[in-house]
Amino acid sequence: MGRVRLSVAERRAELLRAAIEQIGERGVAAVRIADVAAVLGVSNALVLYHFSTKERLVAEAFRYAAEDDLAHLRKLLGRRTTALRRLRAAVRWYAPTGQAKGWRLWIEGWAAALREPALREVTRDLDRQWKAALTEVIEAGVAADEFECPDPAATALRLTALLDGLAVQLTTYDGAVSRARARTWADEALAHELGLTRETLTATTR
Repeated sequence: MGRVRLSVAERRAELLRAAIEQIGERGVAAVRIADVAAVLGVSNALVLYHFSTKERLVAEAFRYAAEDDLAHLRKLLGRRTTALRRLRAAVRWYAPTGQAKGWRLWIEGWAAALREPALREVTRDLDRQWKAALTEVIEAGVAADEFECPDPAATALRLTALLDGLAVQLTTYDGAVSRARARTWADEALAHELGLTRETLTATTR
């Protein structure tokens, strides 16, 4: 049987999923248009028709990979509960000890973004979205007198910087830090930023 004819959107999504798979296996620098085409049994020309260059394909693959995580983040932060509960749930999920997937992929992306402007724009935009979402819920908690935080944007930056750094340690250096310790540090950092004790944070967000 021949291949099922896909819409433009379906074909692009198929190509992006294949690109993500190949980036995960080979790394950004080594992956080729031919590798993506071969996985799906299509021509190099078809891949280039949709994305024009390898750099554009890689950048859009990273954007596609982030969509599910961003959607889940917004779902967590949009729950009908206290801002503190929403914030801790988001931090624990974002952390490398949680269920946010693809840390190895993102470490590859950060490294490649130093040399590839298109990918740098994508990763910068995604970083802004993460920080903006966290800043918004911190501001909501301050407004509701749940905790104190004089600079929500700076807090969001410090928290994500810590979590990103822990992800590098846990993903790249086996045994550098335990997952349990990383989770404790994340809780301690969040409590400190909000003027709470860790015991208060954990007791009020169970």
